[in-house]
Amino acid sequence: VITDKTGRITYKIPRKDMLGFGVFPVKMVVRGDHTVLDLHLTVVPPRTEVVVFSIDGSFTASVSVTGKDPKVRAGAVDIVRHWQDLGYLIIYVTGRPCMQLRKVVAWLSMHNFPHGLVSFVDGISTDPLGHKLEFLKGLQTDHDMIIHAAYGSSKDIPIYSALGLKPENINIIGKISKKQQELKPDNISIIGQKLTKPQGTCNNITEGYVQHLGELTSHGGSRPAKGNARMVIPKTCFGLPGQISFGGRRTGTFKMSAKKFNSLPSVPASAPPAPAPHHTSHFN
Repeated sequence: VITDKTGRITYKIPRKDMLGFGVFPVKMVVRGDHTVLDLHLTVVPPRTEVVVFSIDGSFTASVSVTGKDPKVRAGAVDIVRHWQDLGYLIIYVTGRPCMQLRKVVAWLSMHNFPHGLVSFVDGISTDPLGHKLEFLKGLQTDHDMIIHAAYGSSKDIPIYSALGLKPENINIIGKISKKQQELKPDNISIIGQKLTKPQGTCNNITEGYVQHLGELTSHGGSRPAKGNARMVIPKTCFGLPGQISFGGRRTGTFKMSAKKFNSLPSVPASAPPAPAPHHTSHFN
């Protein structure tokens, strides 16, 4: 596979190599200098239910995740694990550029966050919230995924509202100012197009994740994911071959955009008939 002038690649999986449902590790090696990129290819059935977490908005209680081991909010890992145990696919999103990928994923690994898809902005963007919204909207429209719940800070409210989430499924940690409560999705755009859907309210988590977890685990607080995806989603934590930790030596990386492959994967012969799965490639 040859990269384009921006360093990205596009690869269509041959029909003979089509995959069934599951999460598959992929290692890319640059022939010239042998630098590597580790990622996972996720193949899930349509209508897979996911829970979204904004990395900086949901998890960090101090400086950003590009700092020196920023403090994790108490109970944050347990919240993510709770949803993973219920069979939901975990989606981590950030408005940060993709060149910060290795540090951020190493930080998630260091603190034993459950495995999930990770989305970064391609390069430097003047509209990171718009890119975040565009990515999540693509999961709904292009991959037929269902966003069951989402977590973040007050700046994520218009994004999650524009995706059609119910107010009780928009979980916002920290204080929400009056100005932020009045923020409307008109301030966010997708490739220059203004949003018109009105903003609703949210579930403001003011007492921390520990109390929130107690509410989730109480009767009627949360339900298992629907569908067959929970049978193929691994309940593991981050930790990839060649992954570096904070302070480690950078072994090299290159960029690749997350795109849906045009080819349809085959379902294993032993599996029951099911709708055609979707490929989603991602960094982690």
